[in-house]
Amino acid sequence: MAVRATKVASTVSGGFVNPFVRVLILLALSLWPAQAMGQTGAEGAQRTDRIEAELVPMSAWAAPGSTAVVAVKQTIRPDWHTYWRNPGDSGGATTLTWTLPRGVSAGDIVWPVPERQRISGLMNYGYSGTVYLPVPIEVPASARPGTNLPLTVKALFLVCSAEMCVPDELTLRLDLRVRDGAAPLNPRHGAAITAVLEKAPRPAGITARVALEDGVLTLGAAGGPLAGSDPGPSYFFPFEGGIIDHPAPQTGAWGPQGLSLRLRPGSETRATGLTGPVGGVLVTAAGAWEIRAEPGALPAGTSGSGALAAAADADAAAADPDGGSDLATFAKALLFAVLGGLILNLMPCVFPILAMKAAALAGSAHDTRHARRDGLAFLAGVLTTFLLLAGVLLVLRATGEAVGWGFQLQSPPVTAGLALLMLAVALNLSGVFHVGGRLQGAGSGPLSRLPGGLGAFFTGALAVVVAAPCTAPFMAFALGAALVMPWPMALLVFLGLGLGLALPFVVVSLTPGLLARLPRPGPWMERLKNFLAFPMYATALWLAWVFSRQTGAEALGPLFAAGLMLALGVWLIGCGQTERGFGRRGVFHLTAGVAALLLAGAALIVAARAPAEAAGSAAAVEGAGPTSAPWSTAAVEAARAQGRPVLVNFTADWCVTCKINERTSLATAGVKAAIEGSNAVYLVGDWTRRDDAITAELQRHGRSGVPLYLLYTPGVAEPRVLPQLLTEGVVVEALGDGRR
Repeated sequence: MAVRATKVASTVSGGFVNPFVRVLILLALSLWPAQAMGQTGAEGAQRTDRIEAELVPMSAWAAPGSTAVVAVKQTIRPDWHTYWRNPGDSGGATTLTWTLPRGVSAGDIVWPVPERQRISGLMNYGYSGTVYLPVPIEVPASARPGTNLPLTVKALFLVCSAEMCVPDELTLRLDLRVRDGAAPLNPRHGAAITAVLEKAPRPAGITARVALEDGVLTLGAAGGPLAGSDPGPSYFFPFEGGIIDHPAPQTGAWGPQGLSLRLRPGSETRATGLTGPVGGVLVTAAGAWEIRAEPGALPAGTSGSGALAAAADADAAAADPDGGSDLATFAKALLFAVLGGLILNLMPCVFPILAMKAAALAGSAHDTRHARRDGLAFLAGVLTTFLLLAGVLLVLRATGEAVGWGFQLQSPPVTAGLALLMLAVALNLSGVFHVGGRLQGAGSGPLSRLPGGLGAFFTGALAVVVAAPCTAPFMAFALGAALVMPWPMALLVFLGLGLGLALPFVVVSLTPGLLARLPRPGPWMERLKNFLAFPMYATALWLAWVFSRQTGAEALGPLFAAGLMLALGVWLIGCGQTERGFGRRGVFHLTAGVAALLLAGAALIVAARAPAEAAGSAAAVEGAGPTSAPWSTAAVEAARAQGRPVLVNFTADWCVTCKINERTSLATAGVKAAIEGSNAVYLVGDWTRRDDAITAELQRHGRSGVPLYLLYTPGVAEPRVLPQLLTEGVVVEALGDGRR
């Protein structure tokens, strides 16, 4: 029996099963009692608790030497579904195994256009309600009129809900009458089967090409019914899995001869590139057609007339990863975003920046007007920067880029630039140079010497850039939901995250009673300012280390040279600066300082263009901790096929929370003993540099950033998601539970 099933009873929808387990499914189904599977073998409808099926004819009879059409009619219970020939991210296609009289043969299923079914961040293709699967039956010329042809088929359906999947096998039977002459339609089912055949995708003289460039798969189709008008909402269903990323939006354009679609490549395409033609079904407002896209340049006339309208049901599904876009989901994501932003204030990556803001707030604590201005300016800096980062992220994702939250620190040029920026801030706090006038009394805090509230605004922007790669509790759901919502809702969720981050400082700055409790300004402010330079130096060194992990040690030389020239330049400028600006002597210092800064910029460009030689923390962890191996879907499947638990750590060198968790809760002797005792495999997915496979895996679990910790337990389809803030006890206990 040819079975394509990836889930069994009591597994959660969305799980993936390797070929070894599929063999076990076959064996289990072959031993399943006939009564449990509804195998009565009688003519008429057969049923289980989830589905009713029947083998029905399109015509009242079949003539000798003709092609008759019969159909497997499925009546599926509400909240359950079956699958198309390509089930999408999970599931298994319906399969038919025929037993026919001599001389009679059955063709392939004529598949109707499937529905798109989004479940837990996955996209499946299948059917719900009542479905007819037509099959052509070749009747031999030797068939005698007045007789019946006994047709028997074993139909295996994988029937799934949002919680579980069950393989249901039903044996269906039909006695097909044989008579001379043209047959009328079967009065019960003939019209419905005819409608399915008329709408079924078929070739229509369409020329199609497909190209893979810069991580984007572009499909162009021209000619035939596509020429001459706007095709309306369009969508491409590939015949094979792994070609495209099924949940990703499909955008594109149309032209006088056809249309073009921008698709995100699937796992196989990313791994091997385009190895041959891509077949599938192209659905437009005018109909559905089978196409075969050969690799090559897109046909002429497939763009230039306008953007394609988005497919309505795909947009609705994308708005809510659980399948229903509503205000309740948006409100929950917004609330979680604000809570996540509040907790983000406690994360280690934010400490240096927020310490600067706290000192600035203390400096203006007894000047209510300036405190209020600084608090609101800080809020504006946070919200503006969150909005800009979120906008760039959403635009990149809409164009097919596989990026997630924290994407800016996956770029070595950005990491190097931020390292120099942090160094400049630290030098400013150390008094090497001043922005604007000199310190006006002890009441002026760090960065507040910029004109008006610009210093507070800058501090808020800096906090977001450095803190954004970190994720806190509640943030995972909020960001994961935002990235599949319509863009206005998504931007509001990101603004909620910024509001949570800035809220403590805004509340204090707008509350005179709280401000009065802060210590009065004095000489201690200058000492505090100098002290706070050292966390900024540490941040600059940390970013330089991240840069070295992204590019290799060779690139550190130009980066250090850039840092040296930066320090020299700002010192020279500081030497020439007076209360009234730059005098005659100051012009020399200013000119020399600017020259040094230009040299720093040149060295930064050289460092940023260095080729990558090493990346991150996928190497085995040495010392007291467990030995790790690089993460891949193949590594997970191989370990699970052996019946071993799998602990997966998705991390990045620029994620401070990740590194603290690894040092305190993963790279320990206790965790090593627990992994060895449970015979588990420890895999590390390193996201320090951009990795589309890791991005897709994060999205599959509703996350947009790291850390993410997964524990796969033998016999359970879906992994357990461990907390973002780990302890050694949590990991050891989880591994112990996985053993039982």
